[in-house]
Amino acid sequence: MPVTTAIPLGYWAAFTTFVLVALAIDLGLFHRHGREVGFREAMIWTTVWFAAAMLFGSWIGPSFVQGWEGDASARFMAGYFVELSLSMDNVFVIALVFSYFKVPRPWQHRVLFWGILGALVMRGILIWAGSELVRHFHQVLYLMGAFLVYTGAKMFFAGCDESQASLERRPIVRLSRRWLRFGDAFDGERFTSVLDGRRIFTPLFLVLLVVETTDVLFALDSIPAIFGITSQPFLVFTSNVFAILGLRSLYFVLASAMAYFRYMKHGLALVLVLIGAKMLAEPWLKDRLGDNLTRVSLVVVVGIIFVSMLVSVVTAWIDRRRKGGS
Repeated sequence: MPVTTAIPLGYWAAFTTFVLVALAIDLGLFHRHGREVGFREAMIWTTVWFAAAMLFGSWIGPSFVQGWEGDASARFMAGYFVELSLSMDNVFVIALVFSYFKVPRPWQHRVLFWGILGALVMRGILIWAGSELVRHFHQVLYLMGAFLVYTGAKMFFAGCDESQASLERRPIVRLSRRWLRFGDAFDGERFTSVLDGRRIFTPLFLVLLVVETTDVLFALDSIPAIFGITSQPFLVFTSNVFAILGLRSLYFVLASAMAYFRYMKHGLALVLVLIGAKMLAEPWLKDRLGDNLTRVSLVVVVGIIFVSMLVSVVTAWIDRRRKGGS
């Protein structure tokens, strides 16, 4: 991939301001007090964030910045769908975390809000580091491609299902319990409380730490995957941010319907393998497909996710009919 033209700082500042204002409105206006987020509300917000991403992707057309690589709009769309599909796997793990720690539904949104705010910062750092590596050492893309092929194959054949027992064995849980003073009970939405005159952390703070580290682990897959679509830092960052911003509402949409997405992990694994293979064969594919490579990648990614969701839903429906009949 060629080194791309730098984006003016004004675009970075404008997008960052938009994100901060959106988050402030979310927490300060719509979710000032803890309450359970219903399916309808979650579906509306999921649609809003998806529409915002599509509008943004349409805005950054082929000639958005002179000298950008190929069609910026298609690259953003492909990167966004990759990040959004990979975040679905993150949703299932977060649901398991909430279930294990018995977090009441009215408090889950606040954990997701602060968890996603931290994820934005961490992913920004990882994207910056990855961009610098790619800019100075182009061959690192081949290492990322090989890593994605390995990770995807492992996910497809061996599975990566989290268990409740494995959550307790996580280093962040063991180290936090060892070095921090935790109370045994929740104190509403608070991350800290006072017990016997001493400041302590509530179990909700431990949940937040687990959610944060979970996103970092998933970022190790998703960040290299999007570099397989584009090496333009602005496109990498904005597609990541839109996917993360929609993660909270997507969680409340999918968490209660996980049984209908049993083959999503296989679809995500296949996406990782194909993107990794694309990164390894980039020069060969570029000679044959040219600027159509990004559009082909977009169609393939969306197609795989759609088919895996369709097969999951149909299989769940058939199983449900069989159980009903028996």
